Amino acid sequence: MAMKLEQVVPFGRSFDEYVKMFSLSEADLQKSILSVADGPASFNAEGTERGYQIQSIDPLYGFSGKEIRDRFYAVLDGIITQIKATPNDWVWGYHASAEALKTHRIEVTERFYADYEVGKIAGRYRVGELPTLTDPDDRYELSLSSHFLFLYSDQLDAAFHLAAIDEMLRVSPEVRIFPLLTLAQEKSPYLEQAIAHLKASGHQCQIEKVGYELQPGGNEMLRICRSSANRSA
Repeated sequence: MAMKLEQVVPFGRSFDEYVKMFSLSEADLQKSILSVADGPASFNAEGTERGYQIQSIDPLYGFSGKEIRDRFYAVLDGIITQIKATPNDWVWGYHASAEALKTHRIEVTERFYADYEVGKIAGRYRVGELPTLTDPDDRYELSLSSHFLFLYSDQLDAAFHLAAIDEMLRVSPEVRIFPLLTLAQEKSPYLEQAIAHLKASGHQCQIEKVGYELQPGGNEMLRICRSSANRSA
């Protein structure tokens, strides 16, 4: 089914947020990285500027930079108003306030927008989506899922989550997923099922605390390392 832009809330995160969300070390950043469902994140733009190899995929990239940017500004004030109306639902640490969050999201989107068309020509922003990727086996060394898997547990069922994680493990030996909460700020009902599925396949799974928290309790990621016996998990 084709994505409808009017149904999308295109909020992206910065390079520094990715580093903290996924506990990315300098050694991690030297790897070839696949980042799925990036939206208008500036992770790719900033990382490329630093010399890193980052591939972003999202069905959103079927739209022009102007269309994505315009949609961001169309929903921005409404989202920030909702956040201000629910102050206890947010941790104001990395972002000092709702207004600071708004400013940061604008900076991220503008950085993405400035890089988007050049990045598309270079092949760094590619239309694609889980649970089926077009990349060959072991194309990347590390795959990241930011604010997609587990977050949309009400919209995407358990079978989707398991297939999506398996697919990410097919194209890279390590996968990291953040956050582990749903949009309702509850632990995803599929998390334990996914861990059981992965361990049954011989993969190593670990929930790790990270140095980023915007949702209360949303400071954990799932790290998955593929079993050497399952190169095409």
